[in-house]
Amino acid sequence: MKKKVLCFGELLLRISPAASEEADKHPMLLYMGGAEANAATALAGWNVPVKYCTVLPDNFMSRHVIDYLEYKGIYTSSILLSGKRIGVYYLERGADLKGSMAYDRENSSFSELKRGMIDWDKVLRDVEWFNFTAISPALNENVADVCLEALEAASRKGITISVDLNYRSRLWKYGKQPIEVMPALVQYCDVVMGNIWSANTLLGTSIDEHIHDKKSKEAYLAHAKATSEEIISKFPKCKTVANTFRFDGDRNNILYYTTLFTDGQFYTSPEFTCQGVVDRSGSGDCFMAGLIYGLYNQNAAQEVLDYATAAAFGKLQELGDSTGQDVLTVKKMGK
Repeated sequence: MKKKVLCFGELLLRISPAASEEADKHPMLLYMGGAEANAATALAGWNVPVKYCTVLPDNFMSRHVIDYLEYKGIYTSSILLSGKRIGVYYLERGADLKGSMAYDRENSSFSELKRGMIDWDKVLRDVEWFNFTAISPALNENVADVCLEALEAASRKGITISVDLNYRSRLWKYGKQPIEVMPALVQYCDVVMGNIWSANTLLGTSIDEHIHDKKSKEAYLAHAKATSEEIISKFPKCKTVANTFRFDGDRNNILYYTTLFTDGQFYTSPEFTCQGVVDRSGSGDCFMAGLIYGLYNQNAAQEVLDYATAAAFGKLQELGDSTGQDVLTVKKMGK
């Protein structure tokens, strides 16, 4: 049996207003969320053996959550039952994460995680890939220390490590700036995904503050290449860097494209455009899952990038936080 991908991070419940035609009966809708859970769901749907490590309270709601994850094909044996509550976030229907949303995750079970609570030798026993995001170390210093503990254990075992440089300005409220925390974690990573702005904020890479004034795709691509090379220079273990670009234009037009730098070569995706988005949540998580899917299966670099990009763009047309696209659907999207 092939070894598994492990996704580590906080599971959240998302509450959003229902569409107007549904609001009379069900004014609010509940979704399963959390960046790492979204990535795990995508990978399981693409037949990658994946397990999920998080912390949930020991109650009936968590049992329903675990049943749902198992129904999706995710291994749940590494979920720790502890604490008193599942974190929640509230999001306007279809709204951008930078727009109308609010967290209610203080004192959640995951946020109370401390070093020594997870037996990493046991959790990582059948794992060849470890994936986490910059959201977890943004919660508090204890969780950041647990991330470091996990990365140290995974590194000792020679496990491939990937990070999604999600920057959440609503987090990082515990007295540490991202630049004080993230470089110590990213030094363990083989694969880094984000964009030129999150890399600047989290890792201190260079940024052209006037890049938008140039109104040039070529300028964005050149910056992505330079940022990728800078990350690889700063973090010698890293061999692969991906950057995403999504521009929201007038009349809800969306332009989306991505880049990949690996083995000294720079790759760009085709452009994807559409008018109107169903739900922006989870698109970046889907891209991260697509990268893992391609690299895990040892696909060619351009194929890896094209698949991840098509998956992420397809997610924009799905309601909820996680994708339901199968491999064939993603590949059709990319054609």
